[in-house]
Amino acid sequence: MSDAPGGPRVAPIVGEPDETPDKLRLGGMALRNGLLVHGPTHWAAAVRAGDGQIEVASGRKPSLGATAAEGIPGVRGVAKLAEAMAVIPLVKRALPSARLPMQDARTLGAMAGAALLGQAIRSTGARTVGREAAVGLVSLAPALLALRGGDLAAYHGVEHKSIAAYESDGDAGEADKEHDRCGSNLVAPMLGAAAVGNVAARRAGLRGPLVEGGVALGSAAVAVEVFAWSERNDGTRLSRLLRKPGYEIQRVVGTREPSDEQLEVGRAALDEILRVEGA
Repeated sequence: MSDAPGGPRVAPIVGEPDETPDKLRLGGMALRNGLLVHGPTHWAAAVRAGDGQIEVASGRKPSLGATAAEGIPGVRGVAKLAEAMAVIPLVKRALPSARLPMQDARTLGAMAGAALLGQAIRSTGARTVGREAAVGLVSLAPALLALRGGDLAAYHGVEHKSIAAYESDGDAGEADKEHDRCGSNLVAPMLGAAAVGNVAARRAGLRGPLVEGGVALGSAAVAVEVFAWSERNDGTRLSRLLRKPGYEIQRVVGTREPSDEQLEVGRAALDEILRVEGA
């Protein structure tokens, strides 16, 4: 569900290594007409093509150093997110009929509009944490717009329900459409870190695309570490508080109950990832 760096997307399920040895740690991303699932070493995707048939593809995940960076706080999270994003062009190449979350003229227009509005907000005065937070909230608009149109929110629900059913040996149709490991939980800490980082950089006399890119990467790193802390301290009052904004994003706009036909696509993607991972 992005990031803001990289534009609108439906955030993948992310987190720390699974404590259940006989279960794969699975992540995912909703497509406009299907589901992408990634495991430890492979990815798999299933989409409903224009003729109504389910098309399935899979492949090996690219390695961008996430394993080597496992013990380095900050770096490990960014590396894992980068590897998850690197899968997307592979999916599109293997499944040309797959429709990506941002693959929509209205969403692309909203991205351009949000960028212009964000610059306008910044130009109204000195950079403050409040002004930078407003820019961050504006940057979310294209992602929310993408979720409101078509079947994307329903396939986001398919993602959560399919993975939750696998983890609990349950039925996807009965699983919750919200998931504790949804990437929407990254949004609040990322926006907060970006607001503080951008203000600190400007007050230090630093500016330009490289500085802004560095702040964006740093914000993503902070958000992933906050996310991981919440996973390790599941059930505490602070972890529930940190997850609350992401849960509300999922509940209100990010997910929708899918149809049986959409859940069928999710089962096809899940079956394929289990096959290629040898589970």
